[in-house]
Amino acid sequence: MMENYKVIGKRVEGADEKEKAKGTVVYADDFTLPGMLYGKVFRSTIPFGKIKKLDISKALALEGVETIITAADVPNNESVSNVVGQTTEVGLLEAKHQVLARNIVRYYGEPIALIAAKTYEIACDAAELIKVEYEEMEGVFDPVEAMKPEAPKIHGDNNIIARWKVRQGNVKDAFKNCDVVVENRYKTQFQEHAHIEPESGVAWIDENGVINLRVSTQVIEQYRDVAHVLGVPESKVRIIGTIIGGGFGGKEDITVEVFLGLLVWKTGKPVKLTYTREEMGYGRHKRHPYVMRYKHGATKDGKIVAMEAEIISDSGAYVYLSPWVLLYSTVHATGPYMIPNVKVDAYSVLTNNIYTSAFRSFGAIQVTYAVESQMNELAKALNMNPLDLRKKNFLKRGDVTASGQKIDSYVALGELADKALEALGPKKSSIPPYRIGRGVACSWQSYGRMTYLHDTASVWVGLELDGSVEVRSGIPDLGGGQRESLRQIAAEILGVPLDDVIVYSTDSKLTPLTGTVTATRALYMSGNAVKMASNQIRNTLLEKAAEIMHESKDSLDIIDKTIVSSMTKKKIPMRDIIKVCASEGIPLQTLSTFKAPFTKPIDGEIIKDNVFVDFTFSVQACDVSVDEETGKVNVIRLAAAHDVGKSINLNRVEGQIEGGAVQGIGYALMESYIEEKGIPKTNTLAEYLIPTSKDIPEIIPIVMESGTGKGPFGAKGIGEPSITATAPAITNAIYDAAGVRIKELPATPERVYFALKNR
Repeated sequence: MMENYKVIGKRVEGADEKEKAKGTVVYADDFTLPGMLYGKVFRSTIPFGKIKKLDISKALALEGVETIITAADVPNNESVSNVVGQTTEVGLLEAKHQVLARNIVRYYGEPIALIAAKTYEIACDAAELIKVEYEEMEGVFDPVEAMKPEAPKIHGDNNIIARWKVRQGNVKDAFKNCDVVVENRYKTQFQEHAHIEPESGVAWIDENGVINLRVSTQVIEQYRDVAHVLGVPESKVRIIGTIIGGGFGGKEDITVEVFLGLLVWKTGKPVKLTYTREEMGYGRHKRHPYVMRYKHGATKDGKIVAMEAEIISDSGAYVYLSPWVLLYSTVHATGPYMIPNVKVDAYSVLTNNIYTSAFRSFGAIQVTYAVESQMNELAKALNMNPLDLRKKNFLKRGDVTASGQKIDSYVALGELADKALEALGPKKSSIPPYRIGRGVACSWQSYGRMTYLHDTASVWVGLELDGSVEVRSGIPDLGGGQRESLRQIAAEILGVPLDDVIVYSTDSKLTPLTGTVTATRALYMSGNAVKMASNQIRNTLLEKAAEIMHESKDSLDIIDKTIVSSMTKKKIPMRDIIKVCASEGIPLQTLSTFKAPFTKPIDGEIIKDNVFVDFTFSVQACDVSVDEETGKVNVIRLAAAHDVGKSINLNRVEGQIEGGAVQGIGYALMESYIEEKGIPKTNTLAEYLIPTSKDIPEIIPIVMESGTGKGPFGAKGIGEPSITATAPAITNAIYDAAGVRIKELPATPERVYFALKNR
């Protein structure tokens, strides 16, 4: 139908870009209501212990304090578990999180009480007056140690809360026939999301008795969790999303929503709750640290024939999404390579550290770092060019992976690698003490949720009498242009100018539910739903136009709100057809639901079927300089090449590529949320280092469009894939420059310096 796109793939402005640049966007914390109270969370100051006594009397007596809520006041204190579909019997249900700690605290910063006061300052003063007497308990802070039978138990009798396995071929025999075997141990760190906007929201009860929450969230469906905790009907809770100042998975799990619901439910007054930057450190989840042992074997001509991996993730004190993150890691554990003999054992383990959950790249980034380091180590042992080794073993379309996933879309890794290296140009010469190196890393990253979850997304699209278009969707916009993509899709299909399309989004009671803005699913799910709805309206419109114009429907197109015949060149304003439809009662509005492919749930621990709908394939290459006197690493330039299937908005695609690379540079070189025996040490941006403008090199985004994605117009996801390969590209470049393999992230100057000294 539409081979020459008018809007799709173009560099078009987003409706919110100028407002963000001017600073006039109303974020969650900017919102106020008359008579509003201010919330504060009182948290534990030890990582593990029993609450022997909790005294709130002095705090409650403080003038200006409206209420203090403890676990005894919460109707359902055990929150709804976010984990669905984990079938292994490993103590999962024993580790559901509690809204407020009742008898035991399991990590530093665990919520114990909620305060609502007339001013924020009074709420803070009240928190200082709450007294807790603890009986401290021996904790465990290393996931490897936590797996041992004698380790302190965080919940129940088992610290291992998820296991997944991959089994293909005969790994033991395959290693015997290898000419080269490479085995190494790798570690990754806690990473803080460090988004600009803290977790924040305002709650109030309206005239219908509905609890309204206006919050910064990636998941408006969490109104159900709030209703469960309060013990009220789901119809009595409403979540209204806001423009979001960053998320990266940090606003996927429940943060302020339940606390706000409890405070407004208890006081009957509007309440605002916003986390401080310090609270973002110890009061919200992080990226999982991993310990990984990888073993690869290959023949002398570079064919990889065997791989064995043990993957251990630190879940922290509660489950949250750890089993799902581990599942992603297990599927992605081979990298984008065809390996006939594979054994993977993956574990997620409870500790008394801060709990861990969703973060951009969701379990793929850790194993990609290990796999891509292994590829270079294997190439070194074989005396091969690292890229030649990779090309010899890349997956191809139609291959079935070790976890049983059939690759349906085109695998463009070879072309992407060539484009990335070409973009870098000639490598500069080293001038002591600076050594220049070049590194390459490849990745595959799923988009869309696991297929056994039977994911759906619903949207409503309607034509007004003047030909303008409304799209209603529950999709939050994290800044990645999620709403803008829907706007462009509707404008393209319905033949109207982009300015004539408006998207109403993110209201659990007024917009159809489209699911989470997570798992790089928004364009795939909601985009396909808008495409379905828009095509249905388009077909209805053209059928009526064909009848009126005495033309074949197939000869008609809609161009700039005009219906045009390609055969007779007749034209008629679209609004004339719309008015006829309105007079005849023919609806030009529709609710459409896109359903992702569904597969059976995983049976047991071994993964052996399709888990994801598709993958985005990517290659990143970079040049770095290593100061051999200090260990300081600077990224000189970075090329990031991705097959996005089809770009909906080239500006937004390139923005995601650049942003993901920047965040990946931070993960590779400096970002590390540090806890010592469960006590946080990096709660502010003074201690937790993220890249500044001086740390960012020239980033060259390379967009390839194979058209083979499962999203609208053949699109693939780009939000998460943009970060996945950055860290190993940098550490491979460090090795090329200085001859040291960094096996633990981040590659700080200290870590690189001592590696150089021990070279």
